[in-house]
Amino acid sequence: MNGVSVSRIISKNYKNLRLEEGIDLGALTVLIGANGSGKSNVISLLQFLQESLIGPGVEDRRGRTNFEDAIFRLGGTRILDANLDAPANVGIEFQFDIRGERSTLGIELLVQEPRRPIILNREFLVQESNQPEGIEKQFAHPAGNRTGPPIYYSMHNGEDGGRGYGVVTIVPRELDLVEAPLPFLLKIQDVPVNELALSAMPRFLEDTLYPSEMVAIYGPRGKILDSSITWKFYHANNMNLEKIRLSDPKLGQSDTYVSPTGENLALVVFNLIQDEFEFDDLLNATIKDFLPKLRRMRALPLGRYALTIEWYVEGCSEPFFLSEMSDGTVRMLCWAVILHSPKLPRLIVIDEPELGIHPAWMPILADWIKKAAHRTQVIVTTHSPDLLDHFTDQLDDGYVYVFQEDTECQSHFNPKRLDCDNVSGWLEDGWQLGDLYRVGNPAVGGWPW
Repeated sequence: MNGVSVSRIISKNYKNLRLEEGIDLGALTVLIGANGSGKSNVISLLQFLQESLIGPGVEDRRGRTNFEDAIFRLGGTRILDANLDAPANVGIEFQFDIRGERSTLGIELLVQEPRRPIILNREFLVQESNQPEGIEKQFAHPAGNRTGPPIYYSMHNGEDGGRGYGVVTIVPRELDLVEAPLPFLLKIQDVPVNELALSAMPRFLEDTLYPSEMVAIYGPRGKILDSSITWKFYHANNMNLEKIRLSDPKLGQSDTYVSPTGENLALVVFNLIQDEFEFDDLLNATIKDFLPKLRRMRALPLGRYALTIEWYVEGCSEPFFLSEMSDGTVRMLCWAVILHSPKLPRLIVIDEPELGIHPAWMPILADWIKKAAHRTQVIVTTHSPDLLDHFTDQLDDGYVYVFQEDTECQSHFNPKRLDCDNVSGWLEDGWQLGDLYRVGNPAVGGWPW
């Protein structure tokens, strides 16, 4: 993969998760666990970051910021570990791999008493590698006792009073070819506690005299924003089959990503084929993987403005329409378009893709997911042993996490990466990952008891 990927998520005091040691995310990550064990909570952290950065503007939210709306959707005061009393802090770290360099975005939230808003207690972005020589001697790492890597910025920890103050790293231009001046920290005041600095940074710096090329944060900031704006989150339960079948998408709209409900499916297929003619043949070949009697599927205008999808199958001279296809077929078409699109988002998250899919189609679906993970980052949650069977060959390259009850506190779950050594003997005897899941093998776990 190229560009930006999320390599690790760390959290503290967040709901029922024990993520102090973090959960690593690879090109393909599979999350296994019982209902209520915290798989969706991990995904919610990614959604929270995206919504905080690129949600609707303040004017569209009656004065509320993207951050405030994202906190509300994350759970409001319910984001705090139920074993703790407010006021208390919830800490979140996102580690990004940005073209081979690692950066960490740290966010500390202060959960106050009931009916008081959750605010930012601290926020920082640090570079974890390839730091300029000398800068590490000046600045302590804002994330605890670690020292060394330079900061891009650190907010709500200023010497003049804490919240509302911060610093941003400025890299002066070289004054001569012999010795370049050392980076320094620019103090920032009036930093709001209800908005991520990563999102608002241009506004903070608009009155300074420093051009963008001297502000260290602008490079990684742009890459993180450009990546996160494309992230797509899908849950099979949210795929509205009735709307997909009966929707009447209009020509002229530019959608190239399937929406969470799937109702713009015909429009996306039409637009992708117009942009990439080869996608038409690719999609039809893909559909024949699970519908071998298909002659042709196509999205075409219906009248002057609307669109529809037609299916031609062997033995029938008249086409079938999307409204006549089975639930499983419609779902598979959605996954086919999402996972084979020539314009993949930087991150695809799919909750329980197996819902409504025939077991015989699971190896096909798994193969699509694995191929997509060669082109972008994919996270999948599943309860299906039939689907898990076909990720057995990914145990070394992909990351499989099992959410297991924490022995210290039975209301907490700790995601642990599957230990391949613990299952190697079973796999050598011909067992598949789904087989071990079916029988409740403790090395795999994932069962509610």
